Amino acid sequence: MSLEKRARSFSRRYRIDRPSHFRLAGVDPGDTGGIESEETQRAKEMLARGVALLAEMQEKLWAADRWALLLIFQAMDAAGKDSTIKHVMSGVNPQGVEVHSFKAPSAEELDHDYLWRCATRVPERGRIGIFNRSYYEEVLVTRVHPEILERQKIPTELVDKHVWRRRFDQINAFERYLVHNGIAVRKFFLHVSKAEQKRRFLARLEEQAKNWKFSLSDMREREHWKEYQRAYEDMLRHTSTEHAPWYVVPADHKWFTRLVVAGAVVDALDELDPRYPEVDDAMRKELRAARRMLEGDGGRGRRS
Repeated sequence: MSLEKRARSFSRRYRIDRPSHFRLAGVDPGDTGGIESEETQRAKEMLARGVALLAEMQEKLWAADRWALLLIFQAMDAAGKDSTIKHVMSGVNPQGVEVHSFKAPSAEELDHDYLWRCATRVPERGRIGIFNRSYYEEVLVTRVHPEILERQKIPTELVDKHVWRRRFDQINAFERYLVHNGIAVRKFFLHVSKAEQKRRFLARLEEQAKNWKFSLSDMREREHWKEYQRAYEDMLRHTSTEHAPWYVVPADHKWFTRLVVAGAVVDALDELDPRYPEVDDAMRKELRAARRMLEGDGGRGRRS
């Protein structure tokens, strides 16, 4: 199989289609889909072509103004969410993309349900919306740190042993609602290894230009690595659905992460099949009139 055909199949390879059987340990963070080291330059060229195709399809999505596409990114610290978003969306018209990063909830947000702040940022028709972290933090961070949940003003009788399963059901229902209203949903867990995270943390400490990225809170979260892995696996198993699938993307090699994500986004847009609006007879008449006016003005228009 050619490299291009193999790359086209990557997004499907890392998509969770049988969630009840999924095991996070079954995905190697260092996997490169069989692409050998000597082929990486060709893979990068392929990514460039994929980015160009994505830009073309996004323009059709914008023009059609029917569907929207929501991309959700979750990962451990230093897995490469920011750089993946930057590179994959590098060729897209900025007017057609909205990126939202969700940090710790504000006082106002805590006075609402946990989906509220994300629901207000769902993309408009014709746009691609990107959530850099999302409402999934409420079944991850709050699960590893239950004391956070205790501070969220939720009635105590509602915080019981079934709270996580209820939240999985609520999230699935919310995403089903989005899809049924013309907002396609694709979700990416960038799966980085603990060893690679350590290497990237050290790079942030050693390179002055990366010092600003480092936080001691990242180290504290690293101490809960196993707890997070269990929380992610449970989340992935319960919220990867046919209408809003999860992709577990190997993240130890950033070039490969970007290739997989780009392929998945292109596949998602291909399924939506956006097309430029058809020009009717009335519009054609206007176009012909505009042509006659332009051809007849002799280039005498005012210069700006």
